[in-house]
Amino acid sequence: MPETPQEVLKMIQDENIQIIDLKFIDLPGTWQHCSFYQDQIDENSFVDGVAFDGSSIRGWKAINESDMSMVPDPKTAWIDPFYKEKTLSMICSIKEPRTGELYARDPRSIATKAVEYLKNSGIGDTAFFGPEAEFFIFDDVRFDQNEHEGYYYVDSVEGCWNSGREEAGGNLGYKPRYKEGYFPVAPTDTLQDMRTEMLLTMKACGVPIEKHHHEVATGGQNELGVRFNTLIKAADDLMTYKYVVKNVAKKYGRSATFMPKPLFNDNGSGMHTHQSIWKNGEPLFWGEGGYANLSQMALHYIGGILKHAPALLAFTNPSMNSYKRLVPGFEAPVNLAYSQGNRSASVRIPLSGPNPKAKRLEFRCPDATANPYTAFAAMLLAGLDGIKNQIDPGSPLDVDIYDLSPEELSKIPSTPGSLEDALENLQNDHAFLTDPEVFTEDFIENWISYKLDTEINPMRLRPHPFEFALYYDA
Repeated sequence: MPETPQEVLKMIQDENIQIIDLKFIDLPGTWQHCSFYQDQIDENSFVDGVAFDGSSIRGWKAINESDMSMVPDPKTAWIDPFYKEKTLSMICSIKEPRTGELYARDPRSIATKAVEYLKNSGIGDTAFFGPEAEFFIFDDVRFDQNEHEGYYYVDSVEGCWNSGREEAGGNLGYKPRYKEGYFPVAPTDTLQDMRTEMLLTMKACGVPIEKHHHEVATGGQNELGVRFNTLIKAADDLMTYKYVVKNVAKKYGRSATFMPKPLFNDNGSGMHTHQSIWKNGEPLFWGEGGYANLSQMALHYIGGILKHAPALLAFTNPSMNSYKRLVPGFEAPVNLAYSQGNRSASVRIPLSGPNPKAKRLEFRCPDATANPYTAFAAMLLAGLDGIKNQIDPGSPLDVDIYDLSPEELSKIPSTPGSLEDALENLQNDHAFLTDPEVFTEDFIENWISYKLDTEINPMRLRPHPFEFALYYDA
């Protein structure tokens, strides 16, 4: 993979690439793109950027101040595997063209500022992140919402609900039972070849890969394992992950979704996020003899995550659907506590053996509706606030929560119950994001307003199908 603008330009010439596709992320977390003929990209493009109209991008500029520049990162160059014409893809950050400053509402630019803040703090110089994004693959997806009807319909050949369905050639009956989809072999697992193609395609796009497998839920839940990376690169890798998964699924005539809870009464899809801080090539979270061999710095980092979690979830779990996953009984991490083994705790310490370099913590709340740049940046800043202020995370939660009495359970804080609750917590607790001048007050206010205006308030206006079952005969 190229590293410099000169290497990218040489690659374009040597391989006779005519189309350059520049991708950037919008406020909610979806890739946008524009494709350019190769003579439109030169060395200046990697400094000054390429001009575009930012007024049509969700949550960004007004039409009277719409000029913006997308600046490609040469280290993100790869050949897009889904286009007929050979096309070079690069991921961009956004600049203000008149000042040359990073755009304060650009999520990738916020992540850049978070990494700089870590370096300037003296605490560390590198933050590693390793997201584990789960997803469903469906054979049929239909939904609509209008003035007189509202419904959704998803289907999968693997769905346990299809065990009695008449199927072409006969129903062979190999359907993962509810909550029993973890690690079955073929013929119950029908998605092996598709996942393999997804994994190898990601590798061709520069994403470091590890494994793939079926996940717990029936109906085609899956996960691809990728290696951890530095904060910005991990976010870039996650966006490539989602892009590849969706497009390979489409190639097979299927549809992939990272929606946290598309199925009622089975496990949802999360994005457990591993993280650690290093300095001068040395891991800082290892502390031999401490709880789970964690250093005091790591415990304070956990303290920051737990203290700010109710606000953090406004970025790590930013959809109304997120909170249908964060409920007890589906392996959901609803308890704001830490543990080396309890998967219902929001922070888990994975097994790492005697290897200091593998010592990390896993924040289990996030899901892949998150914008990874703002989510990773917010998690890092919460942890750094914990380190700077020596926030005590309390005692670990190593007991079986189902053995606790109601009185004992009531003492364990839990995650917010809705997106609205999380946004309210963010409104009241965001100095850990803005005091380091990584997030701006404008960004926080804009994020809260965007979520209220486009999701929460519109949802309030619409009757839910289940309400008819509850109230129609009132």
